Amino acid sequence: MKTTPHILVTGGTGYIGSHTVVELLIENYEVTIVDNLSRSNANVLDSITAITGKTPNFVQLDLCNADAVTTFFNAYSTPFDAIIHFAAYKAVGESVQEPLLYYHNNVVSMINLLQAANTNGCNKIVFSSSCTVYGQSASLPVTELTPRLTAESPYGNTKQICEDILRDTVNATNIQCISLRYFNPIGAHSSALMGELPLGVPNNLVPFITQTAIGKRASLSIFGNDYNTIDGTCVRDYIHVMDLAQAHIKAVEVLLATNQAHHYDIINIGTGVGSSVLQAVNAFEKAANLKLNYSYSPRRSGDVEAMYANVDKAKAVLNFSSQYSLEDALLHQWQWEQALQRNG
Repeated sequence: MKTTPHILVTGGTGYIGSHTVVELLIENYEVTIVDNLSRSNANVLDSITAITGKTPNFVQLDLCNADAVTTFFNAYSTPFDAIIHFAAYKAVGESVQEPLLYYHNNVVSMINLLQAANTNGCNKIVFSSSCTVYGQSASLPVTELTPRLTAESPYGNTKQICEDILRDTVNATNIQCISLRYFNPIGAHSSALMGELPLGVPNNLVPFITQTAIGKRASLSIFGNDYNTIDGTCVRDYIHVMDLAQAHIKAVEVLLATNQAHHYDIINIGTGVGSSVLQAVNAFEKAANLKLNYSYSPRRSGDVEAMYANVDKAKAVLNFSSQYSLEDALLHQWQWEQALQRNG
């Protein structure tokens, strides 16, 4: 009799996916990763093994290829117990420049996944959504009942579209789903064996901070210092990636324990604390004990002014709350950056 739940993790060699795989393996789940490696590296599998002593199953697969997805699911004699769906492009700025790329990749891949999962009896899905679905909310912190506004970027709009597709699919099929709307993941594994590894110029703040600190970048550009915030810079809810990984474990546990038909839930995953970009920079300088070279640049298209979470529902439904501080996350990211330099 099967006793170990088998979890399919799409995009599992990416930043958040790989850290979640580590937590799944530590908690003795069987894990299969699918990833097309377009924005990640298969070497992360070695890091996962080094941290956990276990190696997940891995299949290189493009979820936008419907035939390949069908073939993949047909190869498994028993359905996966749950799917965690991370696979998506995620850069706000790039999505503004390349909207069709984002709509095709993020939406088509999920449609193909849902069709194959439904056909093959895999009916429990945790979806990687985003606080970008709220747009620029007039009320902060945002709760799950805060109305979704027009997204500020095509990336955010793909998350809104995917949430709608999931809701309608849950209503019409046996699929059950939890969409986790998470805020700004940062940090790295405390071992410094794994962390965020952006290809090319980083699109996110914290990798740009650490790359500037270590000398890969001459200066950090802070986009906009004239917002209506505490110091004029954007405010975000920065959550440690390992906290975020744990939230996915909690969501899987809830889904595996529920038999409720047409179960669809949306849950914010953040710390509940908003920090400005400048506050994050200052926190990094304190954690790393160094001064950072930065300057201000014009506002970036697609960025919202301020966004942070009300996390009461995550505590109530998932029994989840963040454990790491902003300084913890920045220090772990800095240790990861230093390890990258040592290892060439």
